[in-house]
Amino acid sequence: MEKLPKVGLPILIGIVLLIIIIAKSAVTIDSGEAGVLFKTFGEGVVIDEPPLGEGFHIVAPWNKVFVYEVRRQEIFEKMKVLSSNGLDIQLDASIWYQPDESQLGLLHKEIGDNYLNRIILPTIRSAARSVVGRYTPEQLYSSKRDAIQEEIFEETKKIVDGQFIMIDEILVRDVTLPPTIKDAIERKLKQEQESLEYEFRLVTADKEAQRQIIEAQGKADANKILSASLNDKILQDKGIEATIKLSESPNSKVIVIGSGKSGMPIILGNQ
Repeated sequence: MEKLPKVGLPILIGIVLLIIIIAKSAVTIDSGEAGVLFKTFGEGVVIDEPPLGEGFHIVAPWNKVFVYEVRRQEIFEKMKVLSSNGLDIQLDASIWYQPDESQLGLLHKEIGDNYLNRIILPTIRSAARSVVGRYTPEQLYSSKRDAIQEEIFEETKKIVDGQFIMIDEILVRDVTLPPTIKDAIERKLKQEQESLEYEFRLVTADKEAQRQIIEAQGKADANKILSASLNDKILQDKGIEATIKLSESPNSKVIVIGSGKSGMPIILGNQ
């Protein structure tokens, strides 16, 4: 009985050491993450192998694993930039980004896990200053928001693409102008709208007047043609035709021949 503790102690110590080693060697990569392996007694950051994927991994206790989120992420940024005429503009934007998982080792080796502040934000600020500086406040306020959004995205992507990072989208959420400039632009837009409305009314009235003139001219021409085509002979023939039709009617009547104007008959009925 006295020998059991002496035999069990080394085993117990071994089990404890094994648990410690396993605990220090075990790495769990959560969903949406990937790990970069750093070999302390080797080549350092492993760049010629795929990063560690999701799940449980055992690595040597003297090595390290740097975990990165590889899902799409979003960051909101407020930027102070200048328009083409030197006025302060506040631009509210959001950036959708993620690291290039296939290049995660190179990203860690050359830039590090703080790539958002080292690469993405300085680049988008520079692109925003460059793009917004091409436009006037009025253009930024009214019609060019989609254009500047696309241009900022293209300029940012051009630089970031070579940095093992992917920019999926840049959205311009809001463009804030100085209050006095904003009020002036709104007044100008309102005046332009009223001017366009007035011009539309003038054009409509002019077209209506032209229509009435054309209609009146058409009626005058028709009456002129009709008057020119009517003479006594035609009128007399029409009268005769009407007399014949009336004489054939079953209604009782008296026809006085040659008593009307120009010798036309006068018809007297009992109605």
